Amino acid sequence: MKIAVSSTGKSIESNVSDIFARCPYFIIAEIENGKTQKVETIENKNANQLGQAGVSVAKFLAEKNVNAVITGNVGPRAFDVLKQFNIEVYQGEGKVKEAIEEFIEGKLEKFK
Repeated sequence: MKIAVSSTGKSIESNVSDIFARCPYFIIAEIENGKTQKVETIENKNANQLGQAGVSVAKFLAEKNVNAVITGNVGPRAFDVLKQFNIEVYQGEGKVKEAIEEFIEGKLEKFK
């Protein structure tokens, strides 16, 4: 399973970004058997897009085969596109590393 976390920085020690589409980075973690196997940082090249940033980011994450997203907040258009790609969206805060651990433990709340 791959999860993408909207991040304020390049490492898992960075904070979860309050914003989804215009966050500076995404940390993509591959989870297997309840453990983080691989972590990749991707710069969000859609952050400065004039319009439809959420839609573009959602499509980009779908192309990366992401199964779930952790973020502070997500706009309605981005949320709808993520749902179309069967990507679940979870509310996260604090450090990226802690949010990933909470996801694995089933402690994060889903956006509805």
